[in-house]
Amino acid sequence: MCICIYFLMKHALPNLPCTCATLRRAARATSQLYEEALRPSGLRISQFSLLQALSLAGELTQGTLGEILAMDSTTLTRALAILLREGWVTRHRGADRREWRLNLSPQGAHKLQTATPFWEAAQNQLKQALGEDHQRDLNRISNYVTDKITQKPTD
Repeated sequence: MCICIYFLMKHALPNLPCTCATLRRAARATSQLYEEALRPSGLRISQFSLLQALSLAGELTQGTLGEILAMDSTTLTRALAILLREGWVTRHRGADRREWRLNLSPQGAHKLQTATPFWEAAQNQLKQALGEDHQRDLNRISNYVTDKITQKPTD
């Protein structure tokens, strides 16, 4: 095999014409980095993100948590089932009996605290790979994209 083709295969990703495919590829690569870093904590990055969101926001409805994380109801319900079973999240009915209100439990706060150094290691690894400015820009543009796509039209 020609050395230049080998180099391209190992080091240069093809430009994909689909923005969704490009974002999903980047998300998978990033998720793998965080999954590997979090493995010793026993948490997946999706679980860590849910615990972190509840820690930062306090009590939320399941619908609001789904909106914050741009997660559909079915995926969120499945992810929460594990956290509820482990006792890391508690839930109770809201004033509207159709809604669930979620809280981080003391066990969940402890699990989050235990996992945070592993998450920080992944954050630092990503910052080192991208550079601080690019990491900040990536977060900014990701938030912008999510906001624009999930924004409800105003009447």
